[in-house]
Amino acid sequence: MNMRPTLRLKALALGFSALVPICLAPSARAAAEPKPNNDVLLQADEAIYNTDQSIVTAKGHVEIDYEKRILLADSVTYNQKTDVVTADGHVSLMDENGNVVFANHVTLTDHMRDGALTGFGALIGKSGRMVAASARRTEGRFTTAYHVAYTPCKICNKPGQRTPVWQIKAYRVVHDEAKHTISFKDATLALFGVPFFYTPYLTEPDPTVHYASGLLTPDVGSSSSIGYFLRLPYYFSISPSQDATIEPIFTTGGGNVLLGEYRQRWSNGGMWLQGSVAENPNGGYTGEQSQVYSHIFGAGRWNLSPIWQVGFDTQITSNDTYLKRYNLYQFDRLMNDFFISGEQGRSRFAITGYFFQGLRASDNNQTFPIALPLIEYTYIPMQKWLGGQFRMDVNSVALSRDVGTNDQRMTAEARWRVPIVASDGELWTLQLDARGDLYHTDTPAPLPSSGHFITRGLPYAALDWRWPFIAYGKNNRSVILEPIAQVIVAPYGGNPVGIPNEDSLNLEIDENNIFSFDQVPGYDLAQTGPRANFGLRAESRFGTGYVEGLVGQTFRLKSDPVFAADTGLTGTASDIVGRFSIKFPPYLDLTNRVDVDEATGTVRRNEVYLTGIYGRSSTQISYVQLSPTLGLPAREEVNAQADLNFYQNWQAFAAIRRDLISQQMLDNEFGVGYEDECLAFSIAYRRKYTSDRDLPPSTSIILRLNLKTTDEPIRPFSLFPQDVFSYTRP
Repeated sequence: MNMRPTLRLKALALGFSALVPICLAPSARAAAEPKPNNDVLLQADEAIYNTDQSIVTAKGHVEIDYEKRILLADSVTYNQKTDVVTADGHVSLMDENGNVVFANHVTLTDHMRDGALTGFGALIGKSGRMVAASARRTEGRFTTAYHVAYTPCKICNKPGQRTPVWQIKAYRVVHDEAKHTISFKDATLALFGVPFFYTPYLTEPDPTVHYASGLLTPDVGSSSSIGYFLRLPYYFSISPSQDATIEPIFTTGGGNVLLGEYRQRWSNGGMWLQGSVAENPNGGYTGEQSQVYSHIFGAGRWNLSPIWQVGFDTQITSNDTYLKRYNLYQFDRLMNDFFISGEQGRSRFAITGYFFQGLRASDNNQTFPIALPLIEYTYIPMQKWLGGQFRMDVNSVALSRDVGTNDQRMTAEARWRVPIVASDGELWTLQLDARGDLYHTDTPAPLPSSGHFITRGLPYAALDWRWPFIAYGKNNRSVILEPIAQVIVAPYGGNPVGIPNEDSLNLEIDENNIFSFDQVPGYDLAQTGPRANFGLRAESRFGTGYVEGLVGQTFRLKSDPVFAADTGLTGTASDIVGRFSIKFPPYLDLTNRVDVDEATGTVRRNEVYLTGIYGRSSTQISYVQLSPTLGLPAREEVNAQADLNFYQNWQAFAAIRRDLISQQMLDNEFGVGYEDECLAFSIAYRRKYTSDRDLPPSTSIILRLNLKTTDEPIRPFSLFPQDVFSYTRP
């Protein structure tokens, strides 16, 4: 029987005294036994120990593991006296952080932390790749390479596709593993192998960094309203839970803008603030007035306890057209609020204050109310009451304004609901509801005061009946027909003269509220008197999607003059409303919403929304036709967007919005872009045909370039040797 000889050799010890057991066998693989702490694991096909010279030579599939650093090579020689490791042939060295370097020949010292490498290559993080003619590693953290090519992009191994999307070539590169930075000297940035940008100095975080301070990729373009512009954001990584961005916007025809953003997260909440200030020497209707603009947006949330939370949301601007002029936001109404709320079980209490700012030409902010305070309390017990579900709501609000009526309201409402499922599948739901309101209204100075109180009570009883019929077919197909009927019994006279209508202005019957016992939003306007809702829902389900249709209508014993003609609730029969949907995700989503006048048969509202997705291509088309409502004119327009993946990672995109009544184009956009895991590039043309006071129609061309990797959300770079304010987060 053959026996494998075992020798106990003194120390391939790398600077310390230890015994490493090594099994030797000619032409057979030697493997070390489990090592004690700080010992070295050596594996090789053959190992030779020269006692006189204290040199260990290992050949064939050599692996050395020491203090989480692993060296692989065809052959390795270690001199214990000089603490020098020499490795040749297919050399790879992985450090304790997981970074891997490759070389043809390596000489290492100081416990394999420092040394010189020839024919150098490195894998940094998951995606960073670097190759160089030679490199030297010092202090266990710096790798200095010469005649270097570096890229964070994936490199395809197919012939003709080995050029990375973008790469940096430099005379010298220093990788600092402690600070996780890569610094380049005499650097040239190349896209698809074509050089297009040179800088004498460039630094960026390595791919192991998630957040680091530095210059982000800019946006450049031109606009007929502000001229040529450059957005140059600089990102500050303050701490793992704080960051900030300063983004100056330079323009040739609209002055300059300084935009800033600050974000912070903490264990019990977070905050976000954004603000800007701009100086435009070409402002006003004449384009010759010097104007200063500003804005502040933000939000914050603080959890005071597992139950209580406070927070705020803010949106304020100094000029109605400022946000649109510099393409910051497209809002036409801004909202500010602050609140304190508590939730326990299914119940909730909240005190909120609201302030609104209108940016439309027709808005008068002096008539906009300030809601302070808005008090909301909802009590829903966890257990059933008399076999049903009980709910109680208390709601109070005080509204004040500079011009117009001030008023206060207090509302209390109690509801009890019990569902019953019959043996034949019928679903019955009985609901009893009682509500009381107390109003106080007054006229502010300088008009004579006319404050007075108004009360009302609004009880009702309602019964909902549904009976779904289901038929099953092959391949998971099914058809559902569900007739729906609701009867609501309530007294008349729920809208006394003098009650202001503040929160029920946006009333319009549709398929979303047609089967609600109370179809009116808000509290001020009440739906009273006996009435009934009837409708039908049909649905056909397939293995990959479904088709659904819904139609409904409301009937009353007599008309209620409180409802305007544009609400769809005038007369004894409401408009007929419905929805038709076809959904085969993720490829097709079609929805058609209609509102037909019951008396004339005319279509008061017709909305069609179509979304189609195939691979990386998508199309969105919407058609909206609305009758005049709330003082607004009739509207009919079409909006279409398309994103076509026409070749590999290349996309063409287009968007149009057209007013079909005036036969006028409102907006359009066309462009082309490229995006993969490493690079995003786009150039777009935009045309806005409408004007808004001192903001005329405009044309813009915008160029965006984003050099990215797959490892981190933010990868800034810096053209300066030192970041002024830097925190790196590995």
